Amino acid sequence: MSETLQEFTEIPKEFFKDGTQFINRCTKPDRREFLQISKAVGMGFIVMGAIGYFIKLIHIPVNNVLVG
Repeated sequence: MSETLQEFTEIPKEFFKDGTQFINRCTKPDRREFLQISKAVGMGFIVMGAIGYFIKLIHIPVNNVLVG
């Protein structure tokens, strides 16, 4: 009984220890790294938007032909 109780108290302690180690390793990105990430995210938005736009351009006329 005591061993299982000890195991249940050990789990949150280990979780807190791992979380603290992770936070201590994290660093704030510098200006160059931030700009690089921002450009990559922006390009992703543009590409996904263009794909969605072209799919919608194809879908609306095909849907009108099939339904109408």
